[in-house]
Amino acid sequence: MKYWLMKSEPGEFGIDDLENRPNQTEHWDGVRNYQARNMLRDDMEVGDLVLFYHSNCETPGIVGIARIARSAYPDHTAFDPNDKHFDPSSKQDSPRWFMVDVQFVRKLKRTIALAELKDKLELQGLALVRKGNRLSIMPVGKEMWDYILGLE
Repeated sequence: MKYWLMKSEPGEFGIDDLENRPNQTEHWDGVRNYQARNMLRDDMEVGDLVLFYHSNCETPGIVGIARIARSAYPDHTAFDPNDKHFDPSSKQDSPRWFMVDVQFVRKLKRTIALAELKDKLELQGLALVRKGNRLSIMPVGKEMWDYILGLE
């Protein structure tokens, strides 16, 4: 099993949205960074666990846990010219972008804020707290995963 952190803006799609979806499951679309795409496409597997992170909000931080419910498949939003994630160079027979399905596991007891995460020496190796890291998907080591959940 692998562990991940996935960022989403709560105004676009937050942990409450995931919890309220049918089967508490939704596709994770719109990834348009090659490094994040490669991790999503090549490394994420069904059953992997995800720290659900709210970004671009008053208190950015980890708010919940999800599980990968379906491994990578072509991101249909890339093919739709009316979608904000449309990419004319991505073709049905040769997709450039992929998505996974995520399923709600639970909300955290509290938001673990980015500011708090940055203050923890134990998390200095976490990609999220490194200056300039803007990836929406990143791996989290098991030790860091356990440490973060211990902060609840």
